[in-house]
Amino acid sequence: MNCEYETQRALISSGLDARIFRWNLDVSELSGFDAFILPGGFSYQDRIRAGAIAAKDAIVEEIAGLAGRGKPILGICNGAQVLVEAGLVPGLSPGQVEMALGPNRTDGRSGYLCTWVHTRVSEPHRTAFTCAVEPGEVLPLPIAHAEGRFLTLSSEVVRALREEGMAPFLYCKPDGVVSDEYPWNPNGSLSSAAAVSSRSGNVMAMMPHPERAAWLSQVPDRIEGPWGRAKREAKGNLLRMKEAGPGRKIFDSLKRFLS
Repeated sequence: MNCEYETQRALISSGLDARIFRWNLDVSELSGFDAFILPGGFSYQDRIRAGAIAAKDAIVEEIAGLAGRGKPILGICNGAQVLVEAGLVPGLSPGQVEMALGPNRTDGRSGYLCTWVHTRVSEPHRTAFTCAVEPGEVLPLPIAHAEGRFLTLSSEVVRALREEGMAPFLYCKPDGVVSDEYPWNPNGSLSSAAAVSSRSGNVMAMMPHPERAAWLSQVPDRIEGPWGRAKREAKGNLLRMKEAGPGRKIFDSLKRFLS
């Protein structure tokens, strides 16, 4: 992992007390925490498959137990890959690996992609990480991955994603219209899923990086919609540049859920 400091700063900006807990510490200490975030990066250099080795660590086994007790767990990018490989999402059959995060592959493009995308919060499912976001709200967020395509062979998982809203964030156009076409769906993900949650909503795996969009200053000027407009209007105003960005809403949601 290599995004832990950015994630910690984003959590603190939402009013949470955040500590970086290394994988080789005593896992029995985890019971004292209220929530967990597995950040982005390259665990075990992404050997075999991204997240596959880290999913076997004792710390992930402990986190799985705490997830079963209802504690919120968020995996971002490589953290999402770990949660999928550990069978924590979608978790219809606990402990079973029901999905994969395959290599990016869509019409006319494949391979590693680092860019900004638009995501829409789906309905009706609510999670610990979306409760401060309005249903249907569009959030621009950055992605940076080569293996981010949510896939499954299970018809039950496909049904749950589409009918139960277990894909809480969907790739979309700037106006919120969900599209399977590139570049709106940047990796060919099933049902345009940018994130997948557990049925209970306390565990979520998302490929975009909200910690890299926690401040308005991080939003590119070229982004369409209200967030891009706010960034352009804030030029030359340092105080406005320090205002919350779209990614902050994920961490604000966790704060609200825990309050």
